[in-house]
Amino acid sequence: MLNIVLFGPPGAGKGTQSEKLIEKYNLTHLSTGDLFRKHLGEGTSLGNLAKQYMNEGKLVPDEVVIGMVEEKIKDTQDSKGFIFDGFPRTVAQAEALDKMLSVLDMEISGMIALDVPEETLKERIRERGKTSGRVDDQDEVKIATRIKVYLDETLPVASYYENQGKLTKIHGVGTIDAIFEDISKVVDKY
Repeated sequence: MLNIVLFGPPGAGKGTQSEKLIEKYNLTHLSTGDLFRKHLGEGTSLGNLAKQYMNEGKLVPDEVVIGMVEEKIKDTQDSKGFIFDGFPRTVAQAEALDKMLSVLDMEISGMIALDVPEETLKERIRERGKTSGRVDDQDEVKIATRIKVYLDETLPVASYYENQGKLTKIHGVGTIDAIFEDISKVVDKY
């Protein structure tokens, strides 16, 4: 089973490359944002638990997020694999994910990190903001904050997978197809 963590800062092209990977390798997209919307919308017990934390302005605990991820994996056991998008965001989440996958006799095949210079990220996000409608794609301070949060809090996850020999960095500047070709070469080795 092919289980890939697609990693990179805001504006690196994860969403674009995820779609291409899903299509080429017939993977199941696993986005925590989608899972939150599903569970909140359906009023599931996990969704209600997450809502309690969110209503208090608190982060949803990793155990709740992992529970949603585990349920999605169990519901799609016939999948050829998963592409983890926007998750894990912290080393604690990566450790919890590894533990949960181990129980299911699965593991992360590898992490592919899109490496893009900060100025290019800001340009891409501003450009995307013209059509995305996302406020955080249009405000310079919010763009800078998102990149800083990534560097401070999320980037250590790459080191976690690097220590396992599972990290591959891909230069994320160029045409979409050229970047995808580089990513595919890595995935084909898994």
